[in-house]
Amino acid sequence: MRLLVIDGNSIANRAFFGIKLLTTKDGRYTNAIYGFLNILLSLLKECDPDEVAVAFDLRAPTFRHKMYDGYKATRHGMPEELAQQMPVLKELLADLGYRAVTAEGWEADDILGTLAAACDARKDDCYLATGDRDSLQLVSESTTVLLAATAMGRSKTIPMDVDAIHEKYGIEPKQLIEVKSLMGDTSDNIPGVRGIGEKTALNLVQKFGTLENVYAHIDDPVIKPKQREHLLECKADAELSHVLGTIRTDAPIETAEGAYKVGEGNKAEAVRLLQELEIHSLIPRFGLDNVAPATAPEEVPTEEAEIGILPLTPAGHYLVAARPAVMGKQGAKNVIVQPEAWYAVQDRTVYPLSDDELVRLLDDPAVTLDVFYSAPLYAKAMAAGGWGSSIVWDGKLAAYLLDASASKYQISELAVSYRAKAAFTCEEWPDAGSLADLFARMKAEITACGEDDLYHDIEFPLAQVLADMTRTGILVDKGGIEEFGVRMRTELAQVLGRIQMETGSTSFNPNSPKQLGEMLFDTLGLPHGKKTQRGWSTDAETLEALRDYPLVEDILQYRAYQKLNSTYVEGLLKVIGEDGRIHTRFNQTEARTGRLSSDNPNLQNIPIRTELGSQLRAYFIAKPGCVLVDADYSQIELRILAHVTGDEHMQNAFRSGEDIHRSTAAKIYGIPQSEVTPRLRSSAKAINFGIMYGKGAYSLSKDIGVSVKEADAFLKNYLAAFPKVDGYMEKTIADAKDCGYVSTLFGRRRALPELSSSNRNIRASGERMARNTPIQGTAADVIKLAMVRVWRRLRDEKMESRLILTVHDELIVEAPEAEAAKAASILREEMEGCVHYAVPLSTEVHEGKNWLEAH
Repeated sequence: MRLLVIDGNSIANRAFFGIKLLTTKDGRYTNAIYGFLNILLSLLKECDPDEVAVAFDLRAPTFRHKMYDGYKATRHGMPEELAQQMPVLKELLADLGYRAVTAEGWEADDILGTLAAACDARKDDCYLATGDRDSLQLVSESTTVLLAATAMGRSKTIPMDVDAIHEKYGIEPKQLIEVKSLMGDTSDNIPGVRGIGEKTALNLVQKFGTLENVYAHIDDPVIKPKQREHLLECKADAELSHVLGTIRTDAPIETAEGAYKVGEGNKAEAVRLLQELEIHSLIPRFGLDNVAPATAPEEVPTEEAEIGILPLTPAGHYLVAARPAVMGKQGAKNVIVQPEAWYAVQDRTVYPLSDDELVRLLDDPAVTLDVFYSAPLYAKAMAAGGWGSSIVWDGKLAAYLLDASASKYQISELAVSYRAKAAFTCEEWPDAGSLADLFARMKAEITACGEDDLYHDIEFPLAQVLADMTRTGILVDKGGIEEFGVRMRTELAQVLGRIQMETGSTSFNPNSPKQLGEMLFDTLGLPHGKKTQRGWSTDAETLEALRDYPLVEDILQYRAYQKLNSTYVEGLLKVIGEDGRIHTRFNQTEARTGRLSSDNPNLQNIPIRTELGSQLRAYFIAKPGCVLVDADYSQIELRILAHVTGDEHMQNAFRSGEDIHRSTAAKIYGIPQSEVTPRLRSSAKAINFGIMYGKGAYSLSKDIGVSVKEADAFLKNYLAAFPKVDGYMEKTIADAKDCGYVSTLFGRRRALPELSSSNRNIRASGERMARNTPIQGTAADVIKLAMVRVWRRLRDEKMESRLILTVHDELIVEAPEAEAAKAASILREEMEGCVHYAVPLSTEVHEGKNWLEAH
């Protein structure tokens, strides 16, 4: 028999601090529950146990507290965000069939010790999963401790058996009690002996075996005079520490074989609770994907849906969604077992849709459609020569606006989150019955949050714009990209040759962080940074600081050439369509700030900051007879900052057309702009942007290449010179703490549960997001609104010009040469005129035969 015993409080604590704060839509914290269950699944796979027990501490004082008032007196209380999750976690474990074990007056450690001792007596295998090293004293021939640890920012489990204890400590597991009695334990406030740390304690135990024998040989010359003095002074503390640090094996709990077999639990309740907590991804991992969630009797719909045939002349309002594809395994590969299928709902009738029927609905003037996920529907309509004009609402976009932090949006999960009631049941189309109520609830919440204008004026019409941009794509010079790739590979070979010559090794691999770290910092003795378990850090920041060394410069060049070749040259060549154009997919529901992203390929990251990287843009070209017209907002985020803060100096600088960074530097130092040096301007630029991201003196010092002290002085000067900026940032954070979210000027919300965290680092991260989101999010809203207006102008004025690409604050139109001037005028008018702030928006518009020329 094999028993797995989990130290519930320890593992929950690890999960809580190891995962960023997660909340449900209604604000309940879930990160500890999610992390704990993931760890549980990993432990089950690793141990394959016959029985599982989960030990928890109780709030009542234990015998150790009664023995010593100071026991654990220095510990901070459990964070409220974790405390709220503990009863829910216990309820969920019970529903999953796992038995929690507690004993009043005893600690979870003693439960682990008692169960381990029972397994030892039966010669059964026992695994103790914990993050507490105190449990290492329980290791035996039968008992292995699975020690939860973190390496390289990721959780892992370290198995500690007898051999591992011997190797690490050089003593028997039970002798760790003797070590603790000497060195004490600050986390538990166990006193130990003053002046004796772990190294000395280990040496003494290795020499004398036990605490008792240490005192029996107190005059042994191995014990130094000062150590002897402390040992004699603190003998009572050491003996008390021995008792406090010894894990008991006689806790009053069940220990019989079979007591902790995993039971049936209440699987339907487990599914309901996991859905309610929005931890949907774990349902199939616990084998519950075919279990219906528990439902209150009054909520069970009694009526079955009718499965109908779409009328030849459909009319009226329909709800349209897709049944997701079902994936399965075919050998080692994931394959589609059941393909995605679209359906329409009208009243209590469900209409399965063929592609032809779906396309017929999308542009029927007698039909209006509320859909879930309009992007593929617009694509189908446009491929058939239509526009998707029947679509009037998109539930996925609404879900994104209402919770931008979700990782995905699926009807089945949203129906649970919104407590949507099903109007009918339908086995083949299980989500169909809840669509009407779900959509109604989401519409009501959009209105309640004040996001109607944001939805109807920006997000919903933008979906059609993005679908058209994806369909149109951007033409590329395939031959030019291939030639660029040949050049990159030549450069790679040359720089690799130099690297191998400089290192004196033809087998040296610059892609190996371990080899690179050893070469730079061990062999060559260059100044190094941090060292991890895998060796010296060789990240970009570390290497940039050493760029003056020829070898490091070559390493950085090698990395740059390799990135250009693999990610961009090879990556772009794979996705060129038959029409010679790249049709990137724009993602409208991913970024929490409201920004767009793109993939297959990601055109948001085409290099621009390096001369070589920016040359890639020369291979994005206009078709014959056309040019690319490129319009880019000038310093839009800083202009929004000037508007929202009401800072007169910043506003006047923008209105008068001054160089904002030069003006900022002059203001900070009280000097004429003519005396501002390039270095001062560069520093002002760094802080102008850094202030929005909540950068402190340390980050700023790295950005501008000065000491932390100098950066701190610069930062203080800035805040003194621009008090309204500082006041706005502080007020934004305070308001966000009060209401739990920040908003853009358009009303886009971003929930920030991090601001209420008791963890200082998490809270600081939330404050940075509170500073940045209203500025960056408003800029994202502005560019989206401009896209909608530009696209509509081009369409309404029946121009051949097409909006084909957006990258951050930049829009690109492919225009016939005869329309280029008019397209440029439309871009400027709509981008600068879509909002009216205290500071006017400004655009730079250029044209060229390729993207590099036009930018």
